[in-house]
Amino acid sequence: MQRGEILKEERLKHLRQLKKMGVDPYPAQVQREQTIIDALGRLGQPAAVVGRVLAIRSHGKTIFFDIRDESGKIQIYARADELGSRFSELELLDEGDFVAVQGDVFTTKLGETTVHTRSFQILVKTLRPLPSRWHGLKDVEERFRKRYLDLLLNPEVRQLFDLRVRVMKALRNVMDSHGFIEVETPTLQPIYGGASARPFTTHYNAYDTDVFLKIAPELYLKRLLVGGYEKVYEMSRNFRNESADPTHNPEFMELEFYAAYWDDEALMKFTEDLIIETLEMVRGKAEIEINGEVIPVTRPFDRITFAELTGGTMADETFKVAAKKLRKPTFVLQTPRYLVPLAKGLNEQVARSFQFVMAGLELAKAFAECNDPLDQRHQFELQAEGRAEGDEEAQPLDEEFLEALEYGMPPAAGYGMGLERFIALVAGQETLRQTMYFPFMKPRSPNKLTKLKAKEAKK
Repeated sequence: MQRGEILKEERLKHLRQLKKMGVDPYPAQVQREQTIIDALGRLGQPAAVVGRVLAIRSHGKTIFFDIRDESGKIQIYARADELGSRFSELELLDEGDFVAVQGDVFTTKLGETTVHTRSFQILVKTLRPLPSRWHGLKDVEERFRKRYLDLLLNPEVRQLFDLRVRVMKALRNVMDSHGFIEVETPTLQPIYGGASARPFTTHYNAYDTDVFLKIAPELYLKRLLVGGYEKVYEMSRNFRNESADPTHNPEFMELEFYAAYWDDEALMKFTEDLIIETLEMVRGKAEIEINGEVIPVTRPFDRITFAELTGGTMADETFKVAAKKLRKPTFVLQTPRYLVPLAKGLNEQVARSFQFVMAGLELAKAFAECNDPLDQRHQFELQAEGRAEGDEEAQPLDEEFLEALEYGMPPAAGYGMGLERFIALVAGQETLRQTMYFPFMKPRSPNKLTKLKAKEAKK
């Protein structure tokens, strides 16, 4: 039997003993009156705290153990002569268990704030030991697969996700303060659109029809402009059936917004406000730091055209290589129109658009929106030609969206920014997966559907 199984069996033995003693090791009700950080300030007063057991130190008829909640850590002290027969329950505690403790807060001779136990309750009996506190959880793939252990054992990971939360809140605060309204659009769509990407497909049993997971919220957000909204945004979860690498993930979060009566110039000015105000809220100053390189974020952001950046070549792949050299915040203007078929054209070749790049990473695409239904139909038809020639990411023609445009959409500009990319830059991280709670990991063994498809392919 492997060591992990031996330890699990020992915990199962403790669980059975507790149940034999009439203890419910998974109760529904809990007495908690203070967080641990609050209890630390209650010297000489009673407290009722809960937490996960981190370490146990038994000294015959006394037990010391540390517990931790979200706010911090505190030491617990218990004596057999005070707890009587219930002391034997504490002797069955294992590291990782959850307990509730009620008692008086005091300071030991060594100066450690401690709760002197008067009563207690075992809340959760854990069956698996946590990885060693000394060796932790170091394997990167295992950390992603078991993010819950990563959060428990690596404090810097929790700090990273606390930063993620602050970035999202700051972005919302900026959007709200500038008069935007947060909305939601469908995740399952009869026709996908709003970006050049391959979709994920699924089947809607209730309507017996195939549908697509959202690749972008654009076509629905612009319908809201037709409906009379003037400033809307969404923190949208998108799905694109593409490869995964350090800067791409098939499932990702995006901030996308649209403003009536704005053009691409107004959008660039607001981008400066959005990025600078968010950084100031989160970092206290408008700058980012990547691998020791400090990049100040100051107005005005640099500007260069797509053609100037790529030496006259208008290929998207060439842009991606050239953009990596841009360190300061930069607007790359006049994207080739075939790459942004929903944008208003500056002329037949390029759009009234820009791509926002910082620290070599493309963060956003944005443009003045095409609101001419005839021109938009023509752009869709050009995409259809590309699809016929093998471009799997070409956008499909959406008749319902075109019908909405025929009712009239005001002049507008729109913007989409990859949130994981922006968060990674703010946090100084090199890969998107580090900023995602639960990135998709390839299964260690094929599931039944994968096996079935493989079997069919062999026939």
